Amino acid sequence: MTTEQTSSQDNIPAPTMTLSAEPAQPLLASSPTNTTAAHLPEPTPVPEPSVPSAAPATITANAGTATQVEAKPQPGQAPSLAKPTAVPTDVPAAIASEIQNPLTKKFTEAEWKSLFEFRAQLPDILAEAFPDNSKARETPISIWGISIDPTSPQKDARVSVVLMKFLRARNLNVSEARDMFVNTLRWRESFDIPAALEEKCPEDVFGGLGYVSGHDKEGRPVTYNIYGGNQDLKAVFGDVKRFIRWRVALMERSVLLLDFNEIDQMLQVHDYHGVSLTSRDANSKAAAAEATNIFQSHYPELLYKKFFINIPTLLNWIFWIFKPLISANTLAKMSVIGTGQNAIKAALLPHIDASQLPERYGGQAKDA
Repeated sequence: MTTEQTSSQDNIPAPTMTLSAEPAQPLLASSPTNTTAAHLPEPTPVPEPSVPSAAPATITANAGTATQVEAKPQPGQAPSLAKPTAVPTDVPAAIASEIQNPLTKKFTEAEWKSLFEFRAQLPDILAEAFPDNSKARETPISIWGISIDPTSPQKDARVSVVLMKFLRARNLNVSEARDMFVNTLRWRESFDIPAALEEKCPEDVFGGLGYVSGHDKEGRPVTYNIYGGNQDLKAVFGDVKRFIRWRVALMERSVLLLDFNEIDQMLQVHDYHGVSLTSRDANSKAAAAEATNIFQSHYPELLYKKFFINIPTLLNWIFWIFKPLISANTLAKMSVIGTGQNAIKAALLPHIDASQLPERYGGQAKDA
């Protein structure tokens, strides 16, 4: 067995057990929503004012005061577009003036400082991500259901929450977060997220591989990934491209359950019931590798906690062998549980109310 590490997502192919801090994305049957990074309609150009002749700047000098210059527009000069918030010199004062929500109120001063710098680069970031769009610097984009206006990102606190995902994934390194965000926007456009959300995949093939059911005690959506949900590997992974598009669409639908106002993470349960060490073929490995790369690169910092349940004894041993190699931050988000409803129930009920926990795991909610 190999250990595949991701920063966003565990993949359906089993018996691989992902040991990263990031989530396997929910396998959810909610209504598709367009979360693409495609641009909104371009603004109507403002007509240039007619200026008959150049007017000199008016300069007024007063004793004991600084010289003030009142600039006059030059002939043919169009009004300039509003610019996003610049990097402030007084960070605490800038924080105090921010439009905030419950999630941004938890940001540290160091996070705010990086965020101010990141936000100020948004016009350049979008121009880099979409070089063929001459209006990219001023055209809003949408990601994960949140519209980002590069000229005024500070007007929506949810934008700050989304951008902070990329900053935290890169330890507040603005340059690295910028690269990650640019690559994500390019990938979303090339993958064509709206089309993936509209595509219909056979329910008899993918329907049993997982679902979203209820929420934890803090309101986070809970996803259940069923690794043994379909034993027909050829049906699931025979067309790797189809599997990836289905998987990404499910990812997008699950992220749409996050409001980025109070909830920006999810809790996940990974059920290995029926999984054996021979439950993989070449296509499933290829699908796992591609999905791993997509989710770790383009869906950062979405996991709150992850439970591995019904883990076969051998896989449990392998986990303990690799445990010293796992970061403390990742371990804090992981719980590995054996088999048996009592053990599973005891592990999940402190986090998920019985009314939200499916019956198969000892709760009262109807199984999906």
